[in-house]
Amino acid sequence: MLTIKRKQLIWILFLLLGFSYFSVMSNLEIHNFWKSLVVVMPIQAGAIIYVTYLRWSRQ
Repeated sequence: MLTIKRKQLIWILFLLLGFSYFSVMSNLEIHNFWKSLVVVMPIQAGAIIYVTYLRWSRQ
């Protein structure tokens, strides 16, 4: 029987989220300047969460 490990499940989840985010952003009909800003927001949020986690785990 095929078992999916937790790490593989997380990667599959991130892959599906990435596909859906790309699909939504491709279908948005807004100015390219605003679209480029919206595209970068999840990356910035992820970086802030990661840095915050690193600071809290050190203390």
